[in-house]
Amino acid sequence: MKISLKTIIAGGALAAIAALAIAAPAADNWENHCAKCHGADGKGQTKAGKKLNVKDYTDAKVQSEFSDADIVKATTSGISDKAGKEKMKAYKDELSEAEIKEMAGYIRKFKK
Repeated sequence: MKISLKTIIAGGALAAIAALAIAAPAADNWENHCAKCHGADGKGQTKAGKKLNVKDYTDAKVQSEFSDADIVKATTSGISDKAGKEKMKAYKDELSEAEIKEMAGYIRKFKK
């Protein structure tokens, strides 16, 4: 069976469209994966958030301390403390690259 470059490109385009169609909105991903610790409002005032000493994403100073690339890296790879103990799990196997990038924009919306 001979496969043309057009067929490969068309198949790739369809796969990309399908991936976008099934990607969850950032608000849903926040609620499902992040709110338990960071809170629905991004303040981190949940029981788990207080225990882990998570940052208040509504604070402009806190937001200025990290870049979107830092958010993507933390969401993709997770966060561990200095002793190597996991503080936040990695989401690279649960969220697509696009969903993780959208999360950075969603977190920026908490800033007041």
